[in-house]
Amino acid sequence: MRLLVFFDLPMVTKAEKRAYVQFRRFLLNDGYDMIQWSVYGRILNGHDAEKKHLARLAESLPPEGSIRCMTVTEKQFAGMRLLVGLPLFQEKKVRASQMLLF
Repeated sequence: MRLLVFFDLPMVTKAEKRAYVQFRRFLLNDGYDMIQWSVYGRILNGHDAEKKHLARLAESLPPEGSIRCMTVTEKQFAGMRLLVGLPLFQEKKVRASQMLLF
């Protein structure tokens, strides 16, 4: 499963910019990868992990803005289409012949 977080935070005042930076830092430190601007995702191991990470997310919400989250299966996530641009490094598939075991 994947937990996707979509957010739109105001960045007009210094306090709002600080809240944005703190929230983004929380996401990165909690294992989320940036999919695109203001869209972050992380892999989950079942519904218990989903509940845990949703609670952690709720504790770290900034005071203003719009934050949404959605849980999708790996199959649904893999079916996402990239319409413009190039895939990120972490999105490239690795074939078994490319793996190196030490």
